[in-house]
Amino acid sequence: MVTGHIVPMPSIARRRSKAPAGRRERHRAETRDRLFQAALKLFAERGYQETTVEAITEAADVGKGTFFNYFPTKEHVLATFGEERIAIIERAVKAARSQSGPVLPVIMNLTTSLAGNFSESAPLLRAIHAAHAACLPVRVELQKRLRKARRLMAEMFALAQQRSEVRRDLPAAELARLTILIFHGVTLSWALIPDSGLRETAESVWGLIGPALAPPSK
Repeated sequence: MVTGHIVPMPSIARRRSKAPAGRRERHRAETRDRLFQAALKLFAERGYQETTVEAITEAADVGKGTFFNYFPTKEHVLATFGEERIAIIERAVKAARSQSGPVLPVIMNLTTSLAGNFSESAPLLRAIHAAHAACLPVRVELQKRLRKARRLMAEMFALAQQRSEVRRDLPAAELARLTILIFHGVTLSWALIPDSGLRETAESVWGLIGPALAPPSK
């Protein structure tokens, strides 16, 4: 008689359930992205306030009730948009922590690439700014994300100060606040008058402020 622990083989039904589960997850992700992209496109075309949930679901070719399976409210679409930008900053912080080289080029690439993401979307950018100005729940969410963005940027500036790349007469938190303020102004101004490439404009602005961040020469 053979003794010991016998590991039971998974049943056929259980083995088969894994594939459909994977397909279901992919289908959910695809549906969510379709709704998200349809919403952003309509925000750019019609404005945030004028875009209805019905219009979003029609453009995404899903039932109205499907929207609420992925986004509790229309405001959550913009929250998701903002969270994607926060994720980009988090990856930059991780890169800055993990390397022993200069941090300032990471900050420069972050600020200019974040701006560059909007290069083809002036109407969307105007719609997002208008939503923040006109809708209190949207503005509250923006303020939360800005506070988090400032904390993350401050961490990078503090690291740059420790490596003697950035001036120390201003706190890292203040450098982060001012940098974000400047580049928000850049994107808003460009959205109103998109008469040049946004990333190129952001790089030119960095060319002006970058030297001002350097520590004083001895």
